[in-house]
Amino acid sequence: MKEVKLAGQMVPAIGIGTWHMGDDPTKEDQEIQAIRAGLDAGAKVVDTAEMYGDGNSETLVGQALAPYQRSEIYLISKVLPNNASQAQMEAHLDASLQRLQTDYLDLYLYHWRGNIPLAETIAELDRLKQTGKIRAWGVSNFDVPDLEELWQLPTGKNVAANENLYNLETRGIEFNLTDWQAEHELPLIAYSPVGGQHNELHTTMLINPVVQEIAAQHQVSPHEILLAWTIHAGNTIAIPQSSQVKHVAANVKAAEIELTPTELKQLDREYPSPDHRVPLAVN
Repeated sequence: MKEVKLAGQMVPAIGIGTWHMGDDPTKEDQEIQAIRAGLDAGAKVVDTAEMYGDGNSETLVGQALAPYQRSEIYLISKVLPNNASQAQMEAHLDASLQRLQTDYLDLYLYHWRGNIPLAETIAELDRLKQTGKIRAWGVSNFDVPDLEELWQLPTGKNVAANENLYNLETRGIEFNLTDWQAEHELPLIAYSPVGGQHNELHTTMLINPVVQEIAAQHQVSPHEILLAWTIHAGNTIAIPQSSQVKHVAANVKAAEIELTPTELKQLDREYPSPDHRVPLAVN
C-alpha cells in the first residue's frame, strides 16, 4: 500500500474525507460504520473541518473514532478564515477538539485565505503547535503565490501540507503548483479526487470509456482507478468521501493498484495536463 510522509509520519496514501457527513440524523449509523470500515481496511488519515455541517461532521467523526486507539489515527481538521485570528483561533480549535473527543489534532489546516493577515494566522498556528493541541499545521486552497508568501514568513516553512481540489479531470495545479510542492517537499492532500460523493463537480471521469476499460482490466471500479491515478506521483494523499461501507473499504484498497505507463498515457490523452496557468479550482 502506497504511503506518504506527512509531518514526519508515514501514512497510507488514501484516507477518509467527511465533507457532507453528519448532517442527516437518519444516516448517522451508516456514516459511522463507513468511517470505521475505512479504518478497518487500512486507512489512517481522517479529514474533517469545523465548516462541514457547522461542526456536525466533527461530532460524527468523534463518535466514529471512539473505539479506536487515538495514536493509530491521523486526524485532520480545519479552521475557517474568519476564525483564524490570534484572538479567536484557539477557542475554535478547542471547540473542534471537544466535538472530536480528543485532546490534540495531528494536523490543523487554515481552510482558505481570508482577510486576516497571513502572518498573524501562521504565527498563531505555530503557537498552538507549541501548546501540544496540534502536532502540525498546514494550509488549504493555496496556490503558488500564496505558498511563496508563506515561505517568507518566520515560521512559514513549518507548513506540513497543502490541501487542494485535484483529480484526473481537474489538473490545473499541475501547471506549476505540484512541481513547486514536490521541489519544497510539501505533500499535497487531494480533495474531491473522484469528483465528490454526488458528483458535485459534474465530472465525466466515472463514465469515461478509457477509465472504465482500465478498471475492467484491473477488476476494480472506476472510482478505484481514479484514486490510484491521483496518488501515483508519490507525494499525494487522496481523501475520497463516501457513506457506503463497501465503497469506503474499496477506496482504501485502491492504494495497492499500480497503473502501468501505458495506462497513465491513455488517461493523459483523455484528460491532458494543462499547458497554461488556470485559476485554482475550489469546491
